[in-house]
Amino acid sequence: MNRLKLIFLSMLLCSASIYASDRKLTDYVNTFIGTSNFGTTNPGAICPNGMMSVTPFNVMGSDLNTWDKDSRWWSTPYSSDNCFFTGFSHVNLSGVGCPEVGLALTMPTAGPLQVDYHIYGSEYRNEVSEPGYYGCELTAHGIKAEASATTRTSVERYTFPGGQGNILVNFGEGLTNETGAWIRKVSPTEIEGMRLAGTFCYNPQAVFPVYFAIRINKVPSECGFWKMQPLLTGVEGEWTPDDGTYKIYEKYGREIAGDDIGYWFSFETAEGEQVELQMGVSFVSCENAWENLDAEQAPLAPGVSNFETVRAAAEAAWESDLSRIKVSGGSERDKEVFYSALYHTLIHPSILNDVNGEYPLMESDGVGCVPEGHTRYSVFSLWDTYRNLHQLMTLVYPERQIDMVRSMIDIYKEWGWMPKWELFGRETFTMEGDPAIPVITDTWLKGLRDFDIETAYEAFVKSATTPGAENLMRPDIDPYLSKGYVPLGFYSADASGDNSVSHALEYYIADYALSLLAADLGHAEDAERFLAQSLRYKHYYCPSFGTFRPLNADGTFLEPFDPRQGENFEPVPGFHEGSAWNYTFYVPHDVLGLAKLMGGRKAFVKKLQKVFDEGLYDPANEPDIAYPYLFSYFKGEEWRTSKIVSELLDKHYTTRPDGIPGNDDTGTMSAWAVFSMMGFYPDCPGHPSYTLTTPRFDRVEIRLDPEYCEGNDLLVITKNKKMKGRITHKNLINGKVY
Repeated sequence: MNRLKLIFLSMLLCSASIYASDRKLTDYVNTFIGTSNFGTTNPGAICPNGMMSVTPFNVMGSDLNTWDKDSRWWSTPYSSDNCFFTGFSHVNLSGVGCPEVGLALTMPTAGPLQVDYHIYGSEYRNEVSEPGYYGCELTAHGIKAEASATTRTSVERYTFPGGQGNILVNFGEGLTNETGAWIRKVSPTEIEGMRLAGTFCYNPQAVFPVYFAIRINKVPSECGFWKMQPLLTGVEGEWTPDDGTYKIYEKYGREIAGDDIGYWFSFETAEGEQVELQMGVSFVSCENAWENLDAEQAPLAPGVSNFETVRAAAEAAWESDLSRIKVSGGSERDKEVFYSALYHTLIHPSILNDVNGEYPLMESDGVGCVPEGHTRYSVFSLWDTYRNLHQLMTLVYPERQIDMVRSMIDIYKEWGWMPKWELFGRETFTMEGDPAIPVITDTWLKGLRDFDIETAYEAFVKSATTPGAENLMRPDIDPYLSKGYVPLGFYSADASGDNSVSHALEYYIADYALSLLAADLGHAEDAERFLAQSLRYKHYYCPSFGTFRPLNADGTFLEPFDPRQGENFEPVPGFHEGSAWNYTFYVPHDVLGLAKLMGGRKAFVKKLQKVFDEGLYDPANEPDIAYPYLFSYFKGEEWRTSKIVSELLDKHYTTRPDGIPGNDDTGTMSAWAVFSMMGFYPDCPGHPSYTLTTPRFDRVEIRLDPEYCEGNDLLVITKNKKMKGRITHKNLINGKVY
């Protein structure tokens, strides 16, 4: 077998680096990768794991009469296929499949004041995007618009052509499906406000406020509010809420509330004059937004500039984080793919607490405070990230992973359940499973232990054993416990349909991880129980089709049945966002047992190869992304892993805007590329081991934190250059072949 326990991999440690390069690592990051082909990344300015991000908002597209943000293209504020700028949006998500946040759009304009985004929007050219920076030229206004960010704040710089200039702050538009906002004038150069957001993936109760503090560095000649006035439809008593005229308030200067509201600053500018705008954000209060702004940026005043200082600090933060992994050899194209992917893995989870430590308590109106020196994280897209992203954090950024685990445990303390897909203090119930279990188990078994494991274990046992629909992690647990499977007839909390097989497979993996943790903590009976539960996936195997197949309540298989149904994301009974082929090999904790069920090693390998030969593999679908690594469980077949991984990297991971195979899923697809290009992959979530493949680079150096790695500070992976042009299935570690 070509799989290594973590302790073996660690034997590659050494203490000196021979890496040398004249290029900064940030130069290899192409932030436009993933901005097409449903990747839903964006080229905006953000710092690592930052609360604030500022992104060009172009979802309007070239057709000014159409705005379909609910289609899969518009889960992001930016698409490389569009070229119509309606402002910089703030607090954005990366790589997700549902529209959310993207708020407080700031837009510079030239000439007479116009607050209708259909009219003031502009095409743009000369885009430049780097980690921590974005800039473009707005052709309709002759304005250069630039943005940078700190952890909780942004700064924007607008270079005007001369004459009347305006800065608009639109609190009505955004990606969120929620409406409602208020704005208050604080001073001639300052405003504050709140925008309601939420309903992510159409959970109507997952709603939260976002607070803003905004100031500019030029005193306006005029300023004020605007509000859209809806038009009568022609039917008595009825209004058109999405169409109307905009009322500009020139003599009113206190505060305003509503659905489609905004604020404008106007001033006379000299040719080439630059005006800057600062924005702080908080999920607690406007007071905290101001405190965040003043703590992370010097206060703006007339003629004072912060832009270059913030930009340089953002670039330095990214260079530091990216430099924890250094590669040499390999092509320039591969380095661009690699560091762009590593960049995307460091966007989420996001920092939630303000500089004073305050954050919104989970599913509560209250406010908590994180202990000094620690961080509260949010945006736990765990159905995605439990498979590989948190394993990357554990290895390379352990201090963050520990705080991420603490955040999950605190969520349980505050709410009574671990997160499934948590967003800014609200549970969205998107996707399925019990994904916090393998994340925290994996972290614990790899030696990061500075967190409350007993409370975590309590939470895990609760979700794995609590009967009835009140079990928010496993609402269909009753048949799972009594029958060993989830039959058809149970519907997902995220309104995605009847996904019984997908649910059960996730529970099996969670129970396996829980059995490992129970054994490590000395709970032998629990370990035996949960291990037995994890092996009941065999109920779903249908010999006549050779795949998993949904079961009815009486134990009979679903009729009729097509194992390819669902491969185009069409709804299909039993499976979520995929076909039976995308799920049948998803038993990473018992690959050899699954092979026996399928008729043995040869039958298993043949069927798995068929998945790739006949186009049944979906590189953008989480349950099957580890399929290429399963060949390595069988001696003599490891070469298939290396061959297929290499082919997938070449085909689906490129330097083009479509260079990610679908939604990046908060960094999950990018983490697949990072691990695969380094030459090892965590194919069984929760189990402290990796499966090897051929590295893309001659040498990979991972800087370790000696505090967590028994005094070692470097992990080095080298490629055997003698194998050039050949597929290797042998791995040499300190002179020994694995």
